[in-house]
Parts: sequence; C-alpha cells; structure tokens
Amino acid sequence: MVDLSQYLPILLFLGVALILSSAFVFLPMVASRFTGAHKPSAEKLTEYECGFPAFEDSRRQVDVRFYLVAILFIIFDLEAAFLYPWAVSVFDLGWVAWISMMIFIAELALGLVYAWKKGALDWE
Repeated sequence: MVDLSQYLPILLFLGVALILSSAFVFLPMVASRFTGAHKPSAEKLTEYECGFPAFEDSRRQVDVRFYLVAILFIIFDLEAAFLYPWAVSVFDLGWVAWISMMIFIAELALGLVYAWKKGALDWE
C-alpha cells in the first residue's frame, strides 16, 4: 500500500502557490474597486504612447529588419550570459574550456560577419 502522507508537503506547496497567485490576481481588482480606478472616462480610454496620441494603426506590419536586429541582440546577449560563468571558472577548468570558448566566440564572430555582409545591421 502506498503511503500518501509523503505527498503532503507537495500538496501544501501547491495550495500556498494557488492562494498566493489568486491573491496577486484578484487583490488589485478589489483595490481598484475601492479606489475608484475602475470607473472609465473618456480620458482613461484614450490611447497613450510616449505622451501623445498614436498617429498610426497599432496593427501595422513591422519591418523584418526589426526582428533581425532583435534576434542578433538576443544572440549576443546570450554570449555574455555564457561568457561570465566561464570567466569565473576558466582557471579551474583548464585548457579544454578555454579552447572551447574560443571556438564559441569564433562562431559568433563569423555569424556577426555574415549578418554584417548580408546587411542585417543596416537601417535606412
């Protein structure tokens, strides 16, 4: 027979997580009812972007170059995320870790050169 008492800590954890997540969802709604923030007005329903009304449709198509620059940013941001822990422990890991990181950086540099030659970094 299975002893179900071993699952009690997991059930308690799930119960606390459910209570806290519900509180984070519903308490702001209740607080807005008491503070009057839920009453819509013409001023509250206006669009707000950077301090002035929107001058274009918000559903317009975005240029593909924006996404290319965003992807390149993510790639090089991840490089920094991999580079820091490697730099902290490189002396303990030895030459294999150093060589593998140099290969990784060389691959990223080749990717940057490729993107540069293709014009992904040019913005008109």
